[in-house]
Amino acid sequence: MTDVRSVWSALGGDPALVARMSAVAREGALPARLPVRELARACTGGCALAAAELAARRAGLGEVPAVRVDDGAVATAFTSERHLRVDGRAMVGFAPLSRFWRTADGWVRTHANYPHHRARLLAALGVPAGADDATAAAAAEAALAERSAQQAEEAVYAAGGLAVALRTPEEWAAHPQAAAVAGQPLVERQKLDAAHPRVLPPLDGTEPLLPAAGLRVLDLTRVIAGPVATRTLALLGADVLRLDAPGLPELPDQHTDTGFGKRSATLDLAVDRERFEELLAAADVVVTGYRPGALDRFGLTPEALAARRPGLVVAQLSAWGAHGPWAHRRGFDSLVQAATGIAVIEGSPGRPGALPAQALDHGTGFLLAAAVLRALTEQSYEGGSRLVRLSLARTAAWLTGAGRPAATAGAVPYDSPLPWLAEAGSPLGRLRYALPPVSFAGGPADWARPPGRWGADPARWA
Repeated sequence: MTDVRSVWSALGGDPALVARMSAVAREGALPARLPVRELARACTGGCALAAAELAARRAGLGEVPAVRVDDGAVATAFTSERHLRVDGRAMVGFAPLSRFWRTADGWVRTHANYPHHRARLLAALGVPAGADDATAAAAAEAALAERSAQQAEEAVYAAGGLAVALRTPEEWAAHPQAAAVAGQPLVERQKLDAAHPRVLPPLDGTEPLLPAAGLRVLDLTRVIAGPVATRTLALLGADVLRLDAPGLPELPDQHTDTGFGKRSATLDLAVDRERFEELLAAADVVVTGYRPGALDRFGLTPEALAARRPGLVVAQLSAWGAHGPWAHRRGFDSLVQAATGIAVIEGSPGRPGALPAQALDHGTGFLLAAAVLRALTEQSYEGGSRLVRLSLARTAAWLTGAGRPAATAGAVPYDSPLPWLAEAGSPLGRLRYALPPVSFAGGPADWARPPGRWGADPARWA
């Protein structure tokens, strides 16, 4: 079931605390054949409950603050990129070559938003990299029409690009990666060592209550899910420093949408290891969003990080999970939807569809933040460095295994996102943005700072 009880159980929380959460159900929020609204509510509610629990622990409160989740706020946040405006300009969406294509026997979904992914896709299809979008699209369409979906998938991945064949739920269930994903819990949780219990400075009880105040988070994530998690930790008071390789800039609008509350710096891990070690020595949490094993050569395995910084919380996110034949493949929400049968379920006869939001990204992002918060709470009692690990494919399995959405008694309409949008000035211009959906009594209502320019901050703690 996609409800907060299943989320809270996956996070290892006290079942009695679920009673502290209430919800405002809104019909028309995230409409889909699958229970997307319920998943979104559960992920956000679980995150808010984890935040309230940690706040109560640090402020010495007699009970955990009440949590209230509003489907309107959740639906608006899960589509935040659609609502973002920078000086009135809408966010740039998917690139022209990021789409479904007909193949000789079905469909394939590609992702080419980043220039290097576009170049690799075109190379795999024999299309000149310098071709303009219209020419490239026509040539790609012709090339893919002559191949099977499986052939296209393998050829593009072999070239370092991103493409997956459209699969039905039954076809995905027979795939070895689906079996590997199904064998893992929704939230993998592991105690890495016997480090002493974390001593968190007490909160003074004044509002807003910031359960992550004073904590330092190294953010090594990209795209949506990981940055949503760290954006949420920033909302809750953490000093979040995002690090990117100097030659791998983030898409500007994407960085703006997920950059609230954070600082952004560039750091070449292959060159400036001393600077990274200085940051790690004062970090409380490290969040990574790259393929499993991609950062191992830099000494960033959970075990190596915890050995150098005992008491650390390591949070890992990937597309396909840490186990199975696709564990080391790149992936994005749209590709996971195509591979796992979601695009077939949400499509029409003869044409694939999509969820009403990039719900795997957003939902997994809030789950990852919740897992970090719960790990911090558990550390305050039990000690130990911690590893939490999630994947988009595991969230997809949870969603597709939940059946169809049920009618909600007493639901009110979701007429407009406007009540959950705000405006603020920023170094990037005047922003319109979605307010955070994670809310509890006495907690923050908005981020303390707007996003800045990518890579504009020094690589040091505030």
